[in-house]
Amino acid sequence: MKKMNSGKCLLLFLSIAACLWADKKDTGFRPEAVEAYATKQTIQDLTIAVQPFDDPEEAKSAFGKLNPYEHGVLPVLVVMKNNGKGTVRFETMEIRYVAPKGRRVDATPPADVLYLKAGTRPKVSNSPIPTGGPKIKVGKNPLKDQVIVERAFAAKMLPPGDSASGFFYFQTGHTRGTSIYISGITEAASGKELFFFEIPLD
Repeated sequence: MKKMNSGKCLLLFLSIAACLWADKKDTGFRPEAVEAYATKQTIQDLTIAVQPFDDPEEAKSAFGKLNPYEHGVLPVLVVMKNNGKGTVRFETMEIRYVAPKGRRVDATPPADVLYLKAGTRPKVSNSPIPTGGPKIKVGKNPLKDQVIVERAFAAKMLPPGDSASGFFYFQTGHTRGTSIYISGITEAASGKELFFFEIPLD
């Protein structure tokens, strides 16, 4: 049996290490294909699926230790698939959470979500030393986590045959009988606006 020279051993070791590192790194959240979701709608060959992430286990799969819903922010996953022949654009897209009795909540930009808890009341405790002043401790802002931005919907357009996905964030609790209202999606070639989507979340 031939001995492997040191150069080949090193190359093999590096290859294995690279594969293990790639597997470890490749643990990000991956939505399913749009067809897999129960709540979806197709208009003019554009299919949009939505799913609220108010369940702790679902939130963990997307945001790790952070559960935005515990801090008053409902993440809603939006998955799109363009089965048409033309590109669609999202520059003028608007998305709202529509609750019973017509109450509407606009999506909060992900960069703003990071600072929603910035004004959390600090904790004040008395010093054990009689001459010492009170100690003021400002708690860490739980929503100031870049995963909020990383998971957000960021596509500006969607060519034929492509898919896009990401989260929109709403400052609301989640109740039954609600839906996601999406308008302002346009055809890239003509600038014509597609008919609005209203997709139930239940």
